[in-house]
Amino acid sequence: MTKPDTNKKISKKKTSGKTASIDFKKPEYYLNRQMSLIEFNWRVLQQARDESIPLLERLRFLCIFSTNLDEFFEIRVAGMQQKVELGAQHNEPDNISPKQVLKSISQRAHELVDEQYQLLNHILDDLLSAENIRFVRRTEWNTCMDSWLKDYFDNELLPIISPLALDPAHPFPRILNKSLHFIVSLKGKDAFGRNSGLAIVQIPRALPRIIQLPHEECDCGPNDFVFLSSVVHAYVSSLFPGMNIKGCYQFRVTRNSDLYVDEEEIDDLLRAVEGELGSRRYGDAVRLEAAHDCPEKICNYLLDKFELSEQDLYRVDGPVNVNRLNEVYDLINRPELKYKPFVPAIPTKVTLKSDIFETISNQDVLLHHPYESFAPVVDFIRQAANDPNVLAIKQTLYRTGPSSAVVNALVKAAKLGKEVTVVVELRARFDEEANITLAAKLQEAGAHVVYGVVGYKTHAKMLLVIRREAQHLRQYAHLGTGNYHSRTARLYTDYGLFTSNKKICEDVNRVFHQLTSMGQTKNLNKLLQSPFTLQDALEAKIERERQHAAQGKEGRIIIKLNSLVDAEMISALYQASSYGVKIDLLIRGMCALRPGLAGVSENIKVTSIVGRFLEHDRVIYFKNDENPEVYISSADWMERNLYHRVEIAIPIENKALQDRIINELEYYLLDNTQAWKMDQDGIYTRATPEDGKEAFIAQEKLLEDLAESS
Repeated sequence: MTKPDTNKKISKKKTSGKTASIDFKKPEYYLNRQMSLIEFNWRVLQQARDESIPLLERLRFLCIFSTNLDEFFEIRVAGMQQKVELGAQHNEPDNISPKQVLKSISQRAHELVDEQYQLLNHILDDLLSAENIRFVRRTEWNTCMDSWLKDYFDNELLPIISPLALDPAHPFPRILNKSLHFIVSLKGKDAFGRNSGLAIVQIPRALPRIIQLPHEECDCGPNDFVFLSSVVHAYVSSLFPGMNIKGCYQFRVTRNSDLYVDEEEIDDLLRAVEGELGSRRYGDAVRLEAAHDCPEKICNYLLDKFELSEQDLYRVDGPVNVNRLNEVYDLINRPELKYKPFVPAIPTKVTLKSDIFETISNQDVLLHHPYESFAPVVDFIRQAANDPNVLAIKQTLYRTGPSSAVVNALVKAAKLGKEVTVVVELRARFDEEANITLAAKLQEAGAHVVYGVVGYKTHAKMLLVIRREAQHLRQYAHLGTGNYHSRTARLYTDYGLFTSNKKICEDVNRVFHQLTSMGQTKNLNKLLQSPFTLQDALEAKIERERQHAAQGKEGRIIIKLNSLVDAEMISALYQASSYGVKIDLLIRGMCALRPGLAGVSENIKVTSIVGRFLEHDRVIYFKNDENPEVYISSADWMERNLYHRVEIAIPIENKALQDRIINELEYYLLDNTQAWKMDQDGIYTRATPEDGKEAFIAQEKLLEDLAESS
């Protein structure tokens, strides 16, 4: 894809004067992105320690941390290991070698894993027990429990488990990514008179990792649970009759799960992705987790088999797959131990009984999920599917979830004869298989399905409806910061805009034409798009704030993102800060910018919000000398988003909607409970209310405000 020429409406002037001699790209001005991400995971882990959070929610945060750390190793650590193998020395603005980064990651990750199990075993376990929710250890089983669990093992596990002895005829088996295994040390002769040694027991993924005991049969409480690993430990001898068990130790290996598609050789993206999916289960090993009491000799044996080093070994005092404890949350009906439920508000303008096209034709409508319902988005597509005046629907799909109401509505529209075009991103990480399935479903219904552009993920969130009204065609759009996914719309914060603005809708249609025809798009009217105009336009707007500050006016920027690591954008922010522009960055996860550096970033503050909902929306505010500009966007400020993805930023031009977004950004800046403040060394400190001030939680305030306004 060739980057077209663009007519910039804002000139970018080279900085002169006091900052001309400052090199804003010095390595010491940047934090390492991988270490920044692991620190975000630490902040998630601290939610499990937070006594103000309901107990079962704390357990859930522990599970989220575990899942996040798994993905960190599968993608981030795996990528760094590949760079080491290729001999890469420096690849990021901080100028730290991949080998040194891996060493730092190992040290910090070991600390976090130790903290994770300390939290589980010595804090949460005691608190749960006090609420009569118990994880019953083998030493605590009574006779009834032992009898019931032995029957469970014999009837539910023994028939489907196949222990694998290790000898010349039975080599070390292929171990699935993140699957639960046991290595068993044996003594005695097997059925053929040979001396036995080691065996591997693989636990099928279909089996539950947490078993709820039937309290009437087992003489126990209604919320007593046993780890599957404990059951295997207790009765593993049944798998090896006639032999003695010297030891049984659980382990789990994490593998490289990033898909590789050769963009130069590819001729069919769908087949290429399908071909790579199978290899994900058996990618190169990047981490070994083993029971804390596993002998060093056996650990070294496993490390050798997986071609890992000592720094890749993590000894765990508890279940190796902590994320499976999430099952407990759904099994226990204790509302007082969970967040108070809420019903997302539905703005009166777009109630399910309203004519949504008439509403949007009169005014733009802004939704803020999860505080406001995702239902109007689904209803918009359903109304479009059923409306005889609607001729065409165009949509991008990145993640949708199983049994998607959005996909079902598109299928219905196609079956009713409407022109339905869907850009499905096959390479949405860990959703590739689901997206292949939904693409087939849409094609079967008669929709036109394309897979974006090879080498450029389609991450933009766009929905366009073309409708005949009187003697002309009118276009309606929904544009957002989040995926068309009903479940995550209740868990992630995202903005979505309904609009019939002619210029914006024309832009959306042009982007769709670009994605389907590959033709060069004319300059867009309103939207900013990567990999073409987004980065240049944002830099120019930052430069404009710098110029205002240089003229003695107030320069002001607020940016809310998931990640900020692109050196070009950070350098632009440093330059603006050095001239006095006040910059607030609300960065949930990775942030490579160092705030508070004298003469460089002393006017920049970095805040991370970690709370009940995952902060996912991207919002940009420029004061612009009292003529504010506000954008919502699908793009983070990372190299991949700005240069290697199709992303959009949408201007919010309605004054009331602008004011609303700015006000909500200010809520986050006022948060003194769920906010974490970053210092210039990348260390985060949790905000606390000052003496005499009440706790202020932005997410709770938004729940209150939007419930009142609906």
